[in-house]
Amino acid sequence: MEAVKKRKVGVVGATGMVGQRFLTLLAEHPWFEVAALAASGRSAGKTYEEAVGDRWKLSVPMPEKYRNMVMIDASDVRAMAEKCSFVFCAVNMPKEEIRALEEAYAKAEIPVVSNNSANRWTPDVPMVIPEINDAHLAVIAHQRKRLGTTRGFIAV
Repeated sequence: MEAVKKRKVGVVGATGMVGQRFLTLLAEHPWFEVAALAASGRSAGKTYEEAVGDRWKLSVPMPEKYRNMVMIDASDVRAMAEKCSFVFCAVNMPKEEIRALEEAYAKAEIPVVSNNSANRWTPDVPMVIPEINDAHLAVIAHQRKRLGTTRGFIAV
């Protein structure tokens, strides 16, 4: 059986509880390799372990592979783009700021899979449960026209 080439992904909001959960789910994922971790500017330049400190919330231990990864400021879209082909977003910010951040990633041609509610009612951002409504992904073509992108988009 041929090994699948993993896609390099990033987690934006990696230090929060939802970001931590993303990381545990992605730790041994067969399709994705976490190549970049981002959070607020307070975490930038620190290792993931330093940035999280005593705020690890899950009952499972922090995956060893992330402990020494150096954090990137979530607003540094270019730095994230150099390391990954798309991001999972779980930031904890005011909704207007989340929308602006996610659009900045999408406009930089980085697809965003968001766990945030900020774009749930944006008409051209699909809210998808793949097993139920994958046809909603068709709206991404309209979103790309609005954003002026060919590869970047936001999906919730």
